[in-house]
Amino acid sequence: MLVVALVAAGCGGGQPPPSIPVGATPDPESELVAHLYAAALRYYGNPAHVEVEQDPLGRLDSGQIRVAPGFTGSLLQRFDPDAAARSDVQVYRMLVAGLPEGVAAGDYTTSAQDKPAVAVTEKTSGDWDVSDVSALARRCGDVSVGAVTGAPRPSSLGTCDLPKAREFPDDAAMFASLRAGQIDAAWTTTAAGDVPPEVVVLSDETSLIRAENVVPLYRRNELTESQVLALNEIAGVLETGSLAEMRRRVAEGADAGLVAGQWLDAHPLGVGH
Repeated sequence: MLVVALVAAGCGGGQPPPSIPVGATPDPESELVAHLYAAALRYYGNPAHVEVEQDPLGRLDSGQIRVAPGFTGSLLQRFDPDAAARSDVQVYRMLVAGLPEGVAAGDYTTSAQDKPAVAVTEKTSGDWDVSDVSALARRCGDVSVGAVTGAPRPSSLGTCDLPKAREFPDDAAMFASLRAGQIDAAWTTTAAGDVPPEVVVLSDETSLIRAENVVPLYRRNELTESQVLALNEIAGVLETGSLAEMRRRVAEGADAGLVAGQWLDAHPLGVGH
């Protein structure tokens, strides 16, 4: 009987580790990014799942979830609304400095961002000789700009206070107005998946618009070193084009978790921890 008991105990093994909750807001892009980090954790054998919350950052601060990915500029606005940083490095450093006690930031994606961007038609780009927002800013008050209602965008470019944007119900209506010449420029984002091919998205070489790079926040001292490294490996493989393509697929109805998993299958993380 003793032998049977020992064998049974050995077969039973220990309890599996609890699944790591990764928080997301009820927004398709937020859910997609959360699924990317959950998939990265699972890639190295860590159970993980996504929890959709109205305020995942609040639940991270209270310890109810352990990972809450987001975008650097928006997170900085949450934790330090008066911060003036705009470049990716400055935004990240000020974000790290402003995090609550017990919360840490992993590596941010230097090649993946989704920040507000200005789009113009190819004709306007040629006529105005403009390829960067700095050139557009020099026209300042002479530019009519459109934006989708509720979409985040800055009210100024450097020292240029932009005229109030004409609002549209969706991207399709806004880009139709842009093509028709009813507006000169339109607010989109660098990882938008629905920008028409005949539209030029202006670069931002001088960081007039605040950076929005993907970054994971996590509970300090509650993840193992290997789990933190798994989160950080996303920074080395994710780039803006992939993010835009995944956003497009999710917008067309694909499941965010499936899209994230398929992307990770095609872009395997490195080995070494």
